Amino acid sequence: MTSTVRAVEIRSAGSAPEPADRPRPVPRAGEVLVDVLAAPITPLDVLCASGTSYFGMPQMPYVPGVQGVGRVEGATVWFPTTAGMGPGDGSMATTAVAARADLVVLPDGADPVLVAALGLSAVAAHMALTWRGELQPGERVIVLGAGGVVGQAAIQLARVAGAAHVVAGVRSPAAAERALRAGADAVVETGSDDVAGIAARLRAAAGGSADLVLDPVFGVPAAAALRALRPGGRLVNLGSSAAETSPIDSSTLRSRSLRVLGYTNNELTAEQRSSALVVVARLAARGELTVAHETAALDDATAAWRRHRAGAAEGRIVLVPPS
Repeated sequence: MTSTVRAVEIRSAGSAPEPADRPRPVPRAGEVLVDVLAAPITPLDVLCASGTSYFGMPQMPYVPGVQGVGRVEGATVWFPTTAGMGPGDGSMATTAVAARADLVVLPDGADPVLVAALGLSAVAAHMALTWRGELQPGERVIVLGAGGVVGQAAIQLARVAGAAHVVAGVRSPAAAERALRAGADAVVETGSDDVAGIAARLRAAAGGSADLVLDPVFGVPAAAALRALRPGGRLVNLGSSAAETSPIDSSTLRSRSLRVLGYTNNELTAEQRSSALVVVARLAARGELTVAHETAALDDATAAWRRHRAGAAEGRIVLVPPS
């Protein structure tokens, strides 16, 4: 057993990670060593590394990677870390440390790279739809930000949950292609500031109105989607990639008795998160759930990180350590 592991580390706020040889991590009580198979680059990783998140400035240098898939005692597991959010290193290394209680054993046939690409984004889509949004079979759903990982997963998960019709809101032709590949019935461009126009197109695409909106973007698209809901409809917000504020008008909310609900994975219990991850992994293993993704070698993480940050990647980039 070597005394060092290959990893990448963040050395200054806002910088891309650089390859490095680091001391082999030593697990504390309740922790285990994980032989990493796949580590995704996620928006949360980039945010934490910027030093501008509400977690504060991380102690540097540190190994990023808030989640990953690896092997522990012969089992393939998904695991979370506190990298960038608190003390400790993350998953972007050949070997990482994780709390044993947080490990989620994956079902047979689960592809480590695909599960890593789906990860907590798919958990958010699943739980926001079925738990927070109370999606019922036969309902019509609008998924905003449908070209992203959360959106692509939500389209497929809505189908699994019995949605009758899924409309994808997108802001680029590439996102439209990804949404259609994920199984959307219709695609609506939501990139303008025309709330009324977007709302009209969403209503038409939904066949008159929708029952539920899954919203990872907020801003103008959320305001428009609210106008496309039926009386008593629900919007579940789980992100703000378009804007932190939205031009929502009181009359729309009141006249239709709409419900606007917030969602965060941080609200889940460990049991809820574990159960959701198993659902995601099983669906992926059966070929019923996937997202656009690509792999990059761990030593190529600097360029991969920059491509992710610039929005130049085709999908979620998953780092693969050397075997």
